[in-house]
Amino acid sequence: MADRYDLVIVGMGSGGMVAAEFAATLDLRVAVAERARVGGDCLWTGCVPSKALLAAGKVAHKMRTADDFGMEAVEPKVDRGSVWKHIRSVQQEIASTDDSPRRFVDMGIDLVYGPAKLVGRNSVQVGDLTLATRYVLLCTGSSPAVPAIDGLEEAGYVTSENLFALEDPPASFVNIGGGPIAVEMVQGFTRLGIPATLLQKGPRILPKDEPALVEKLVDKLRSEGIDLRVDVETEKVIVENGKKIVHGTENGKPATWAADELLVAVGRVPNKDGLGLEELGIECTPTAIVVDDRGRTSVDTVYACGDVAGRHLFTHSAAYEGVRAVRDMFFPGRGKVVARVPWCTFTDPELAHTGLTEPEARTKHGDHIHVWQMDLAHNDRARAEGASEGTIMIITDKKKIVGAHILAPAAGEMIHEFALAIEKGVKLNELSRYVHVYPTIGTSVWQLAGEAAYEKAEKLRWLVRRT
Repeated sequence: MADRYDLVIVGMGSGGMVAAEFAATLDLRVAVAERARVGGDCLWTGCVPSKALLAAGKVAHKMRTADDFGMEAVEPKVDRGSVWKHIRSVQQEIASTDDSPRRFVDMGIDLVYGPAKLVGRNSVQVGDLTLATRYVLLCTGSSPAVPAIDGLEEAGYVTSENLFALEDPPASFVNIGGGPIAVEMVQGFTRLGIPATLLQKGPRILPKDEPALVEKLVDKLRSEGIDLRVDVETEKVIVENGKKIVHGTENGKPATWAADELLVAVGRVPNKDGLGLEELGIECTPTAIVVDDRGRTSVDTVYACGDVAGRHLFTHSAAYEGVRAVRDMFFPGRGKVVARVPWCTFTDPELAHTGLTEPEARTKHGDHIHVWQMDLAHNDRARAEGASEGTIMIITDKKKIVGAHILAPAAGEMIHEFALAIEKGVKLNELSRYVHVYPTIGTSVWQLAGEAAYEKAEKLRWLVRRT
């Protein structure tokens, strides 16, 4: 162990791993305190296992709908335990390679296991060790929130924290919540032949996303037989004849829903307890450690990034914020955390988002905004693949792109073009200058950009050279 570190990172999840690797390339003395396993929520309880489950569900769905492509449809024989074993094998593959502790040790990073606590503006205590350091970066993430529902604790439930560790996955679920985790899992479960019902408190699922595209996604999910319930108030949970029964109301009318297990996915809470924040005078809210636009807490040697800082609760945002924090600590100038963060819900089709939704754009810019939209029913690749139930929506203000939303296969792969366009103040018609590959879903982006360019050309048609 070094006598004094340049940086001590608390938490070796998405933000901590990327920040540690970046700092190690700068020949800095770095230590990381980790209370459990390297990889954090993304590897062990979030992104990786959920996407492995969704991939399995997609295979089952393709088998079930093979007659759409002229082949015999078959009902897949799904062994739930085998699917969960496959999920864990994907996790272990990543844990033994890219997220291996040995990989970080070989970079010269000291890994210290145990719960960490700030004991000074330049000191972190991990068990019996006290690590002296120039800077501290808190990357402790978040945990699933649990609603106050009468009888829920007594009945028992799972969250993303333990869902993928189940040795004997249940035969049916009720998902409480309507955000990305609950929505992705209700489709994944249903496709794997695990009956599931989603209960959303508000009037629609995915309330942060573009309402028009969410409505189309809901239609698609329901067409697969997925049971989505909105305007639900959950009042109590009981156990009866081996089933967990949720009592509540749907649109104001009494209702019950029964399943073998409950998945609670109603949001996240920051992992900030026990870090010594209050003793050090670091400002917090109930939902986050307060940071400035450089990632600094109210104690300027202590930074925070990712879920615990409450900006955007995504793996990619945590990684970005961690790198910007290290840049701010050790390079001249300031490493502001100001980039727009796109996101994607990995249903099938995927729903990706960057910038403003249409209602947000109208509130901010007024009703003179322009909404450009193209359904995938007009996209040759989508039609060829039987995936024409989607839409690309682009929102412009004074011709500049201020929001983009994509409901399509691989929408998460397509959204980055728009994130960059918004960041750089690009006009929609300017995207037409960059040739997009045909046939791809992205061809529709080029078509929309072309429409904007044609509109401009039409206004200038008086300049056309004529014989």
